[in-house]
Amino acid sequence: MQVPAIRERMVSGLMNVAPELAQEIADGLGITEMPAAMPKVMQKKVRPKVAESKALSLFARPGTVGIQARRIAILVADGVNGSEARTIAERLTLDGAVPVFVAPKLGTVQSAAGKALQADASLEVSPSVVFDAVVVADGDAAVDALAKDARAVDFLKEQYRHCKPILVLGAATRLLQEAGIHRALPSGKPDSGLIVGAPGKAVSVADAFIAAVAAHRHYDRESDPPAV
Repeated sequence: MQVPAIRERMVSGLMNVAPELAQEIADGLGITEMPAAMPKVMQKKVRPKVAESKALSLFARPGTVGIQARRIAILVADGVNGSEARTIAERLTLDGAVPVFVAPKLGTVQSAAGKALQADASLEVSPSVVFDAVVVADGDAAVDALAKDARAVDFLKEQYRHCKPILVLGAATRLLQEAGIHRALPSGKPDSGLIVGAPGKAVSVADAFIAAVAAHRHYDRESDPPAV
């Protein structure tokens, strides 16, 4: 696609399919002058057998297994509210999900409340794309550490950009600000995939987060170019 002639040839073919789609793609490829439609192999008008197929839609079969087997990152760092992080992890496990404690580095994560946690993975080798959702645990010191770590901020940005569910607890709302993520959509409507829990209220928002994860992606958040 680095060769201009190839880009123009692809767009010219799309002109016979959907001119509005061809225009959008041309805009994205930096083509300022639309090419003429490619000559058709068949000159007669062909009537499509199927105008729309729900069976081919990605939304046709949403499934009935809830959040089973979904991998959910729980971002933690020293100073985290360990009791709350463990509580949300246990609840997600109960519903069949696979929570993973992700920290700046492997090893023991010192807790401000409750027992210490063991990090299952590090930010260095655990990109956001391998997770279906993310939880940012509460804890002032932990949030401060994550906010200073560009990998954690990028992790949250990518989860948001890919329309994946996000749960932030207590002080973790500061990480939203650091990532430039707004709680509401650009339209002003609530973001169904962004759940915010008050300090010590992980249990009360668990159901809402699980429902958001079960919905998989929240495309109302999507924009071109990305807002975050």
